[in-house]
Amino acid sequence: MSDMRAKMVIERVEKLENVEILHFRAVSKSTSYPPDGSDEDNTYAKFSPMGSLSLTVANPNLLGKFLPGEKYYLDFTKAE
Repeated sequence: MSDMRAKMVIERVEKLENVEILHFRAVSKSTSYPPDGSDEDNTYAKFSPMGSLSLTVANPNLLGKFLPGEKYYLDFTKAE
C-alpha cells in the first residue's frame, strides 16, 4: 500500500526528438462539483488542491502512449 495517492491529469505532452515530456497537474474542475460532493476529482482536489509534475519519458515503447486530458493515479511510497 502506498503512503500517499495523488490524482493527476496530463496538461500537455512536449514531443522532442527521442523523448516526450509529460506535464501533469493536480485534478480540479473548471465547473462546479455536484452538491453532494460525490465526484472523485472533488475528493482529491480537497486534500491536494494544487500540484504539478513533469516527467521525461525515454522508453521508445511508451512514446505516444500518454495523451493530454488523461488522468492517472500517482502512488508515493518511501524508498529505502
